[in-house]
Amino acid sequence: MKPKVVVVGCGVVGALIAYELSVQLAEEIDIHVVDGRPSAQISAPMSAAESSTGAALGVLMGIISHKVKGRTWRLREASVRRYQSLIPELKEQGYSVPFNGQGIVSLCFDEAKLLKWQTLKEKRQAQGWPLEIWSASELKQRCPQIALKNTRDSALRTVKAAIYSPADGQVHPAELAQGAIAAAQSSGVTFHWDTAVTQLQMAGQRCTSVQTNKGDLEAHWVILSAGLGSAALTQHIAENGIAEDGIAEDGTAEPLALMPVLGQAMEIQLPEILGDKTFQPVINGDDIQFVPLGEGRYWLGATVEFPTEEVPLTAESDGLKNLQAGGARFCPAIAQAKIIQTWSGLRPRPVGQPAPVIKPLGNTENITLATGHYRNGVLLAPATAQQVCELVKQADIAK
Repeated sequence: MKPKVVVVGCGVVGALIAYELSVQLAEEIDIHVVDGRPSAQISAPMSAAESSTGAALGVLMGIISHKVKGRTWRLREASVRRYQSLIPELKEQGYSVPFNGQGIVSLCFDEAKLLKWQTLKEKRQAQGWPLEIWSASELKQRCPQIALKNTRDSALRTVKAAIYSPADGQVHPAELAQGAIAAAQSSGVTFHWDTAVTQLQMAGQRCTSVQTNKGDLEAHWVILSAGLGSAALTQHIAENGIAEDGIAEDGTAEPLALMPVLGQAMEIQLPEILGDKTFQPVINGDDIQFVPLGEGRYWLGATVEFPTEEVPLTAESDGLKNLQAGGARFCPAIAQAKIIQTWSGLRPRPVGQPAPVIKPLGNTENITLATGHYRNGVLLAPATAQQVCELVKQADIAK
């Protein structure tokens, strides 16, 4: 009998972990995925509000990121490379995932920052990645929908230049998850929908089973990719208390701490496609993403709303209004757009450690954390899945 690997949580990260495990290790392990949502909700256009995928626009800011070394850059670069093969790979299996490969244009409002962008361009060139710096006039020629200066709004700073990253792009988060789930299922992965995990059954430092509302599921290895839910599932492991050195009395580590950060986004409709119909990149201005979907439809997002100690985290009433106004400052047509739908999601931000968290849970022997991606879950999902696969391989649980 094959050893069982249980993936807890099936947002875009969990879905890609399941898929990558099925690609690399299906012959050696029995893969199970558990998620508390019904399958109908997974296949909805956007995920539920409690899901971090629900806040995501799928903008893949890898090469255009200022990260040039270390773990964060390695994860970003690995994901960009994997996306180049992943999307065609899924398509060959019959799962076409909407992917915008026309790059990302980031607007620069501060001329003093151009030197930093020039340095990044040279670094990327040395790393083998293209990055372009456009003058304001070149930006206007390539993306005429962008207002270099909106005379009706004094809050807008003049657009001085733009940085174009042709190697970056955008993917539909929910449809990516759906495609990965379908492909993994066809490779023998078992999905347990509408199944809430209540706790992890431990024997010393090993998890022996995953307890759910529908019974226990034997586990030889557990991967926690349940976003904010991952933190709650680590709590019972330290139920005997935490010692002064941060290590639980049973020898495991302190429970994972994640902060919920809310993001709101919207889909808008314009009378026609803006700019050059043959060149429709994602446009980023002042940390607002303007994502073309075709036929005059666009996504606009996302807000960043932190919790306070006094007030429970809820969507700010002015969040979407400010979001639309902010987008209209660099693309005036947005102000007149019809709002088709709005949504929100909670992003898991690690407390006391960098995002994402991809490592064993303390001194446990067979629990891996793959969560806490904050605002980069879709971007880093492929690299996360690859890293998790390597951890499972190194553990050699099939021996």
